[in-house]
Amino acid sequence: MSKTKTLSTLQGIVSRLKKHGKRIVFTNGCFDLLHPGHIKILKTAKEKGDILIVGLNADTSIKRLKGNARPIIDEKARICLLEAIEYVDYIVLFEEDTPLHLIKALRPYCLVKGEDWHNHNVVGQEFVKKVCFVKFYPGYSTTKIIEKIKHV
Repeated sequence: MSKTKTLSTLQGIVSRLKKHGKRIVFTNGCFDLLHPGHIKILKTAKEKGDILIVGLNADTSIKRLKGNARPIIDEKARICLLEAIEYVDYIVLFEEDTPLHLIKALRPYCLVKGEDWHNHNVVGQEFVKKVCFVKFYPGYSTTKIIEKIKHV
């Protein structure tokens, strides 16, 4: 069974889970060129609650945010990779630049972001009880990987 759901389907699932006392955790990102830093965020996010939902930027969203050369891995392949990760319970794809509408609709218990967001206004923080930040896995970022490949 696919972990990837539409927002409307996921809203029903989340509503039932909350009625059973489950704590919903949400994180989001492009997850392009999956690396140990991504895994650390997903593992840490899962530890913050019972159910982890990943908001995944669609290809069109990534192109707007990062330029026409991105994503490196298309959304179908990125979904396939995320579905294989045990920490991830559900995935929801979004076309917008931010996951605000997802967070507002799902109202998770906790929102998990990378440490680079620590001194910023986190999108959707007003719709969650808790915001947690994850320290980066040293030496890994998609941008650094792309630069390394360019110089090989």
